[in-house]
Amino acid sequence: MSFEVKGWCPGALRPMLSGDGYVVRVRPRLAELSAAQALGLCAAAEEYGAGLIDLTNRANLQVRGVQPGALPDLLTTLTDLGLVDADVATETRRNILTAPTWADGGDTHRLTGELLARLEALPDLPPKMGFAIDAGPGPMLRDTPADFRIERGSHRGLILRPEGYPLGIPLLPGAEIDTLIRLCDWFVASGGAAAGRMARHHAPLPAWAEPSLAPATRRPPLRPGTHALGAIHGAAFGQIQAGDLAAAILDSKASAIRVTPWRVLLLLDATPGPRTGLLWDADAPELRADACPGAPFCPQSSVETRALALALAPHVQGRLHVSGCAKGCARPGPADVVITGENGAYGVALNARAGDSLPHHGLSAEQVRAHFGAS
Repeated sequence: MSFEVKGWCPGALRPMLSGDGYVVRVRPRLAELSAAQALGLCAAAEEYGAGLIDLTNRANLQVRGVQPGALPDLLTTLTDLGLVDADVATETRRNILTAPTWADGGDTHRLTGELLARLEALPDLPPKMGFAIDAGPGPMLRDTPADFRIERGSHRGLILRPEGYPLGIPLLPGAEIDTLIRLCDWFVASGGAAAGRMARHHAPLPAWAEPSLAPATRRPPLRPGTHALGAIHGAAFGQIQAGDLAAAILDSKASAIRVTPWRVLLLLDATPGPRTGLLWDADAPELRADACPGAPFCPQSSVETRALALALAPHVQGRLHVSGCAKGCARPGPADVVITGENGAYGVALNARAGDSLPHHGLSAEQVRAHFGAS
């Protein structure tokens, strides 16, 4: 099945049309929304959208099902909540992943703030390029797409690691963002715009940027349950009813929420415990499954995805990915089992990405369920 690859990611100022209306993406600064901002976003999703909020694998929030006539009022509300940038150019540049367990005054907090303050110093990068500020005791965003990563090195100092390189560039204290901007300047000057992403850019790094230090031991991603900062709740396929999220914030007395790329939310200062519509069991099968909205919600998908994923998840060992097309939006990386829509039918592969060759073709949903013992 053919599909269209967009050259940009949606935002609040530049929403993307899907099968159920516009998708309006909010990019929280420092991965955090105050309780008031989060409650306002939930109310806006119910008033101007379909009452659904998506948690994306880039740690953003999306309001779904926004009809054209509701866009101006939604944008006004998001602006009043402090969730909209001044212009599209700033929104596009502010493609920053922040490790969600940051502490006030820590390196992740400090460096994210400095990068936010210096966005205008960045050159014109391809619109999908992004940064990961992951400067805690060990990197936890390793499997999340980013082009340049500031991480803790094995020597306990900080390193700058370009995507595709196992080692990082040593960073001098106080010069971290200077070095990042300098490397971005090199990327553009060396023709990186043609490649579009750092991992596809094959020009040799400049002599001053020789990678020499390994990252520190990685930390695991967050999982549902009690946390030192509050409580962590998951969402099947990263989608939450806005009303359920608002109720969880109020019921738990959370002071803020932090978004993650793992389809879980960290509720700060929250009373731990299960909440309606959210996942509290860290071993819930739904948390091992990725599935895009599928048909009829995405015009590029010819198959239903999430009901099939829910049925299969308890029967699949490891990671499951059900994708409506070969684009693989829900999971860019490989999965133990990948099921991809093809012209109204499904294909199946093991240890593959959605766009890889599929050994099994032309299957119905019933045949796929039967194959995995889920019928």
